[in-house]
Amino acid sequence: MTLTFHGGAQTVTGSKHLLSLKNGVNILLDCGMFQGMGNETDSLNSEFGFDPSKINCVLLSHAHIDHSGLIPKLVKEGFKGKIYCTQATAELAEILLHDSAEIQTYETEYINKKRAAHQLPEYEPLYDHEDVMNAAKLFEVIDYDESFSPSKNVKVLFTNNGHLIGSAAIFLTVREDKKETKILFSGDVGRTRSALLKPPEDVPQADYIIIESTYGDKHHDVSFNHIENMLEWINRTCIKKQGKLIIAAFSVGRTQEILYILNQLELEKRLPDVNVFVDSPLSLKATEAIKKYPQLFNDQLQEILKIDNDPFLFNGLKYVEQTEDSKRLKESDTPCVIISASGTADAGRVRHHIFQCIGDHRNTILMSGYCSVHSLGGQLLKGNKEVELFNETKSVAAEIGMITGLSAHADSDDLLQFLSSQDPEKVKEIFLVHGEYETQLGFKTKLENKGFKNICIPGQHEKVELK
Repeated sequence: MTLTFHGGAQTVTGSKHLLSLKNGVNILLDCGMFQGMGNETDSLNSEFGFDPSKINCVLLSHAHIDHSGLIPKLVKEGFKGKIYCTQATAELAEILLHDSAEIQTYETEYINKKRAAHQLPEYEPLYDHEDVMNAAKLFEVIDYDESFSPSKNVKVLFTNNGHLIGSAAIFLTVREDKKETKILFSGDVGRTRSALLKPPEDVPQADYIIIESTYGDKHHDVSFNHIENMLEWINRTCIKKQGKLIIAAFSVGRTQEILYILNQLELEKRLPDVNVFVDSPLSLKATEAIKKYPQLFNDQLQEILKIDNDPFLFNGLKYVEQTEDSKRLKESDTPCVIISASGTADAGRVRHHIFQCIGDHRNTILMSGYCSVHSLGGQLLKGNKEVELFNETKSVAAEIGMITGLSAHADSDDLLQFLSSQDPEKVKEIFLVHGEYETQLGFKTKLENKGFKNICIPGQHEKVELK
């Protein structure tokens, strides 16, 4: 059998790995969209590197767009098999994919107006809402720790890996040439001390491991107090400077963590008297979906639920759904907190708020997670004095900040803990994916120090044989 890496190879986006068996069966692990890759993004998303009609099934680790975002395009181009995932992943993925289709429709209209002015052919979106609905029909829900067989001589097990509600590590047992080969795909691994979720579960012994490495050479500061840090940003911006605090946050996962922090402040009767707006219809849908799965929350949050039946709701919280209301909020000068997507500030309503607020020193723009160097968030964190927004050059006068340590990704210690159930002597090879190359080199050294051997850092479209 062979394994080909069609995404997430020396980059943190576009997760897509193809397992091809000798009997002609092709199993796709994730089908993610590339995001924040600058001018390369469109070309990377335009070609899979394989024939979608030849894929027998998809095993989806979780709902984030960099892992699920090209599923409708896969279906549009001929895929007819099943997409296996957990119930929460299926629900969240459908919400996120419809949002992705909406963004593409809007951006395509804008692009085609410009192309028409230059007499250029129309640009087509990767997919539309109809393609998403067709894809949703192919989802097959599987429970955690329930072995199933998507194809002859293949057994699969999903285990909770604590990254996102419904996220899973994927363990495959493949029988070929009268031998069994066990393959572990980590998906995105969550933190041992997640703010919301249970820690990752142990996984069975594998022969081959495909593991993410986003923070493989870094340590999250576990002593950092997110509640005190959030309180400091609100007081400094909204109370002292009488400005707006704009928080760029992904709608699924990160927004709920921030709401949970603000709810904690209210429970402690320390939340300042300012309005908090979540300007993202997607965030509202995602929050309602996530609240359906309290059994996946960690022990601390289970205790909170005994005294507070909604840990994501507090006085002063308002959701903004209509575009007209978002525009009025953007134009208002009243001090407030605005949480809006996307987390890298590369798309969505948050860009409009940043456009309006970036030139005023009273305001603060706060990033809440990983931002690639090409993204608007990355440029702001790097300290750029000017940025391009909606074809305009904007001077940066607002304060720029970062909520440290909120990442849902495991750090190097968490990743090593995830692998602690593995005997290094029994692992034939480890493939590092979903990470920047320099970070992967650092993680490789840490793995070697733990006794693991034959550690590979594959490139885009690189094929390897699993012997």
